[in-house]
Amino acid sequence: MQVTIETTSALERRVTIGVPAERVESEVNARLQRAAQTARLNGFRPGKVPMSVIRQRFGEGVRQEVLGEVMSRTFYEAVQQEQLKPAGRPSIEPKSVEPGKDLEYVATFEVFPEIEAKPFDGIEVTRPVAEVTEQDVDKMIDMLRKQAGTWVEVERAAGQGDQVSIDFVGTRNGEAFEGGSAENSSLIIGSGRMIPGFEDAIVGMKAGEEKVVPLTFPEDYHSEELKGAAVEFKIKLNSVREQQPAELNDEFFTRFGVTEGGVQAFRKEVADNMARELKNATKNNVKNQVMDALVELYADLEVPSALVAEEIVTLRNQTVQQFGGAVGNMDFAQLLPDEMFRERAERRVKLGLVLNEVAGREQIQADPAEVRRTVEELAATYEEPDEVIEWYYSNQQQLQGIQSLVLEDQIVARILEQAKVKEETMNYDDVMKAQSGQQDADNE
Repeated sequence: MQVTIETTSALERRVTIGVPAERVESEVNARLQRAAQTARLNGFRPGKVPMSVIRQRFGEGVRQEVLGEVMSRTFYEAVQQEQLKPAGRPSIEPKSVEPGKDLEYVATFEVFPEIEAKPFDGIEVTRPVAEVTEQDVDKMIDMLRKQAGTWVEVERAAGQGDQVSIDFVGTRNGEAFEGGSAENSSLIIGSGRMIPGFEDAIVGMKAGEEKVVPLTFPEDYHSEELKGAAVEFKIKLNSVREQQPAELNDEFFTRFGVTEGGVQAFRKEVADNMARELKNATKNNVKNQVMDALVELYADLEVPSALVAEEIVTLRNQTVQQFGGAVGNMDFAQLLPDEMFRERAERRVKLGLVLNEVAGREQIQADPAEVRRTVEELAATYEEPDEVIEWYYSNQQQLQGIQSLVLEDQIVARILEQAKVKEETMNYDDVMKAQSGQQDADNE
């Protein structure tokens, strides 16, 4: 087998592979011999069909089948022989496939980049230091009570946080514009659902009152016709409702899995959940800083386009699953172009390659004990944790996901041993807001 390698770009390789004719022809003949033993053709007894007839009837199909298999096998023999590391599937272009002549074909593919080991002592990380206080628990319980509460109609002026029912008509130069009118529309003041100034104008109004409000649409409004437009809204307030939080009673506690122990047990459950969330948010905050630093450190690293394309497909599928599979009769995926995911895909591929290189160089493997602890921590949030643990360990794909997360955390920990880490005292809300902001950025 002859192999010639041409480097066409930093990562692309064009490999010409020549295979002796005997290797192909011997395999073709062997298969035709086996076919002759079982072939059933009119006019011939089983096993007595002449080879000339077998070759005429099946020769071309068998040959194409053998050619495909030989090219597949010899390609991987060639990359092993030349110590190449293909990233993605090759593009195969046959050059010579005539019977009796040596097989020759060209395989074009990308290889994994050589990743230079770089020191991590220039990475700077700020680790948040926070704790869950009694005031944080009080605030969280108030929020949970509001979420589970009811809206009660009141006879007073509307204020921030109230739910109002309104009629409104929007006009531009005295003419009503499309989408600018509604009746009995429900709105929570302060939600930011309407354009700037609209909700503020309702504050202080009472049921039955009307008001005309001059406003201006934002310059970045989604409708081209209304961007920056000066308009007027005639608003009538129909009713005002204020939120009545749920009472702290056994019925309320049961919603959160607390069936005994009253307020004290409920507060402990809330505090434990908040502590768990704070721990994860702190870890993710630090981890994200390390990942950002690695992307910057390896800014010049070129990644295989084949791997980026695969990652784009993964991100698109995740988005489709999140928002539903179709819009009307159109496949939702058709509305999501590659460029929408390319930057994130390139980042994820780059990080995956760098982390894999660090793991190999530092000989880091997922610690089974840490995998078990992570599974148990996840299972603790369910009613039957033992069943969840058993499910993870009986589902290899799910378990591999946990192993990958643990391995990633161990790599980050190894990098942090070399990085410059300083601590910053923060409160619970600030840490959680930072985590929420990072998640939003990752999803953009």
